Amino acid sequence: MKKTTIADVAKHANVSKSTVSQYLNQRYDYMGEQTKERIEKAIAELKYSPNILARGLKQKSSTTIGVIVANILHVFSTQVIRAIEDFCNEKDFHVIVCNADDDPVKEKRYIDMLRAKQVDGIIAFPTGENVELYKGIMEENYPVVFMDRLIPGITINTILLDNEQAAFLAVNEFVKKGHERIGVVSPPLTQKVTPRFERMEGYKKALEHHGIEFNPDYILSGEIEEMHTKLKKMMRLPVPPTAILAINDRTLIEILTYTKEEQVRIPEDLALINVDDVSFASIYNPALTTIAQPAFEMGKKAAEVLFDLIRDKGLSADVKVYRFKPELIVRESS
Repeated sequence: MKKTTIADVAKHANVSKSTVSQYLNQRYDYMGEQTKERIEKAIAELKYSPNILARGLKQKSSTTIGVIVANILHVFSTQVIRAIEDFCNEKDFHVIVCNADDDPVKEKRYIDMLRAKQVDGIIAFPTGENVELYKGIMEENYPVVFMDRLIPGITINTILLDNEQAAFLAVNEFVKKGHERIGVVSPPLTQKVTPRFERMEGYKKALEHHGIEFNPDYILSGEIEEMHTKLKKMMRLPVPPTAILAINDRTLIEILTYTKEEQVRIPEDLALINVDDVSFASIYNPALTTIAQPAFEMGKKAAEVLFDLIRDKGLSADVKVYRFKPELIVRESS
């Protein structure tokens, strides 16, 4: 069966090929409604499907971007991806999502793959290890936006939460409820993951602000699989914490699992606040007090900044770090 061409559509709609091309590229500035309707009807009747690859080659664009997330299991990551995909869909762009697992080797492999596929730009949650690779990319003026993380020595537009403020809000809430023995649970702090360090700094500054002495025994940092053991050790201290800040949603799950297995009551025995407003926060018993990130706004902003770079061929005279405000959502667990 002969494949329907743009010329067939033009003939069927009684318009020129260039008019059909303008319609397909959504350039409607000087196109009447009747013309658009005729073209739309012709496309439907002829079952015309545009050759996206050929159009991309002609426009020197793949109409595709790549998103490299650190860990797709995080609620924040999935919400950001959804916002990016929504934005790209409106622009008739496609999104390739890659999960790097905070592994610099996987990150580099995905960057190489996306570049080979000639995607128009990349939004990355960087591991922090591929510094020279990103420097080379920036020298080429290739469009890249960082999400959630800063890399020292690399000047790239970055979208971030005000992480120190997030931890500050949590500690303030605990102090308001009468707590002074406040612990914090985090994944390893040895990795170059900006939110972990910034939230820890915010936690320390908040303790100092309230005149509470910092106790290193109340800092739990480790891999997810060892958190239960470490939590048990911390909670069996002669003077254990009465409140805990969970750095992110995955640490929250481990704390909730621990409290259930050890029959620790929330908030009677242990008050709890988490950074990330997880979907079950309001229906968990007790309902969980959280620090919400505006993930959808942050994802949309990352896409907007990337598209500006794509339009400007990667050149940006005004590189910025965009900080978004966290929101304390008080429920029952604090």
